Amino acid sequence: MFPQFTFLGKTFSTYGICALIGILFALFLPYVILEKQKYNEIRYLFMMLIAMASSLIGSHLLYGIVNYRLLFIVFQNLDQIHTFGEFFNLMKEIFGGSVYYGGLITGILGGFIYLKKTEKNRAPYADMGAVAIPLFHGFGRIGCFLGGCCYGVECSFGFTYQHALIESANGVSRFPVQLVESGLNFMLFGLLLLLYLKKRSRGKLIFLYLIIYPVIRFILEFFRGDTYRGFVGFLSTSQLISLMLLVFSVFSLLFIHRKEKKQAGGVNAETDPNISA
Repeated sequence: MFPQFTFLGKTFSTYGICALIGILFALFLPYVILEKQKYNEIRYLFMMLIAMASSLIGSHLLYGIVNYRLLFIVFQNLDQIHTFGEFFNLMKEIFGGSVYYGGLITGILGGFIYLKKTEKNRAPYADMGAVAIPLFHGFGRIGCFLGGCCYGVECSFGFTYQHALIESANGVSRFPVQLVESGLNFMLFGLLLLLYLKKRSRGKLIFLYLIIYPVIRFILEFFRGDTYRGFVGFLSTSQLISLMLLVFSVFSLLFIHRKEKKQAGGVNAETDPNISA
């Protein structure tokens, strides 16, 4: 579609602009909400900045891991690489792309470590982080659609790329899987924001996100036409990660629920005079 555009003599990446818009919304909206609720909004900003830096590293790292075959080829032929510049360019090619799940996992870990070391009441900040993730991702997927860095399967209806970043995407009518995912991300953002404002599932919204989004992603992977993202058998790398995150999050919520129920039972036993030890 429009992978890049020129403005005032300078060329800009459409995906980069969409991602920047998503980042600004993901930072600004929760900032305003937390400020009105008298929480430390600066704490949120630092959490998100650390999460974003961690996410940037993780997304490129997982891309390189997915392309592990190329890594093996490089290290098996080190004797044919004569300068550090050649080696650096090869690494840049192998780790140059990004995988969303790699950034998501390391971003959450980075934000969690920061909160654990700086904040006792972590729930509102973690919950607003969960709200911000699909908001940012929705804009990011619009950028993916415009750039053609990932694309849908061939179908009788949809959009035909002529200038996609990936040459194989061009010239064929394709299902707009990125726009569908973008819309579902915005819907997920609305749901999580509503739960937060109604003070429902406090401290658990990140796990709800990690249950709902993996289901969305697992299904939509069947409608993607790009194959360079890696496969294990008939499932893509993202589908395998989706399954693992889904299982992890379900068990985490069950563990938290059991812990809360046990703590509530202990409080009742201590405060109810009719209950003897």
